[in-house]
Amino acid sequence: MSRLANKVALVTGASSGLGRAIAIRYAQEGARVVCADLCSTARSQVPEELDMTTHDAIVMGGGEAVFVKTDVGDARDMRNAVEAAAGEFGRLDVVVNNAGVALEAKRPAKIHLTEEKVWDTTLRVNARSVFLGSSYCASKAAVSNLTRQVALDYAGDRIHVNALCPGYTRTAIFEDTTEHMIALQDLQRRHPLKGPGNPEDVARMAVVLASEDASWMTGSCVAVDGGYTAR
Repeated sequence: MSRLANKVALVTGASSGLGRAIAIRYAQEGARVVCADLCSTARSQVPEELDMTTHDAIVMGGGEAVFVKTDVGDARDMRNAVEAAAGEFGRLDVVVNNAGVALEAKRPAKIHLTEEKVWDTTLRVNARSVFLGSSYCASKAAVSNLTRQVALDYAGDRIHVNALCPGYTRTAIFEDTTEHMIALQDLQRRHPLKGPGNPEDVARMAVVLASEDASWMTGSCVAVDGGYTAR
């Protein structure tokens, strides 16, 4: 039996990058998937993702999926996504709070030069969205600690809460980063396993965390980064 058979998963930011890879991999492992994003189509920086939407790719592959337009910083939208899962598939077992932005990757700036709207949008998408269902680093630190606290809050209900911490992977955000902030060659040197990685590398660990293989894991922050943080 597939590891995620009979499970229903909600994946935010599912239209491209890591979210797309996780959603498709979950479907391959037997899960029914709710793909939540602002737009069903992928970002143009990764042309191979533009041929077909994530939910269409899952259905074409024999899986079950629906798309729900979702602003992850809006509580009503997140509630609607959860209700869509229950209405379409009758339950919800797994939530992947994947949606994220790195706005400063396009225009790097020191903190005193960072526009307030960049800070606000980054925290709204990267940190507030997890509560509902410099700026980038602060938002991710918030998620790590929020993960631990939520894990403690719901351990008595056997709800597992873990954070998947990907390193540099070839996504649209990665393209912005290597264009404006750091050279690809420098990134490759910083990865003991010669990164960057691919979204599928992260998706495989996401399957583990959603499966019974992780039945005694909660409050963990799992790095899938080619050894980047081990240096």
